[in-house]
Amino acid sequence: MNVITTPIEGLIILEPVIHRDDRGYFFESYNKKTFEALTGLKIDFMQDNQALSVKNVLRGLHYQNNPVPQCKLLRVLEGSIWDVAVDIRKGSKTYGQWYGVELSAENKLQFLIPHGFAHGYAVTSDVATVAYKCDNTYNKECEGGVFYNDPAIGIDWKINLDKAIVSDKDKKQPLLKDANNLF
Repeated sequence: MNVITTPIEGLIILEPVIHRDDRGYFFESYNKKTFEALTGLKIDFMQDNQALSVKNVLRGLHYQNNPVPQCKLLRVLEGSIWDVAVDIRKGSKTYGQWYGVELSAENKLQFLIPHGFAHGYAVTSDVATVAYKCDNTYNKECEGGVFYNDPAIGIDWKINLDKAIVSDKDKKQPLLKDANNLF
């Protein structure tokens, strides 16, 4: 596994080593010991989630506040997405900045979204199946969000926002400056 750093401290991309032959391919999608050795992070993942979405679905921006924040490790099993994380750590030199990466079944990259980041993605293929690990279970009382099209953040979602399929809940999220952010 290779670790790819990003311009925002804490956000990393993991690139697995793919073993291919005439039968297909094999790779280790997650190995706790390898992950810890390469990243220096000790994360106890305790929940796996999976979501199926169609083209132009935009999910986010979501986070979980303290005392039950969620770190996520995402990958795509089918199709492709534009995956985005926004730094919401107050006092961070990159507060309010975003970083995006294409995750696809083809490239097999994984994106680590640590505590203190809002997260979302847009589906860029006809269909996408996203799988992700979480270090905490869902907690409604700690749920938070930021409006996906906050002009102060200025995310390029890589889809036409006029055609975006967004939940009513995500359409009503506050701007970052008004969000209930406890990081």
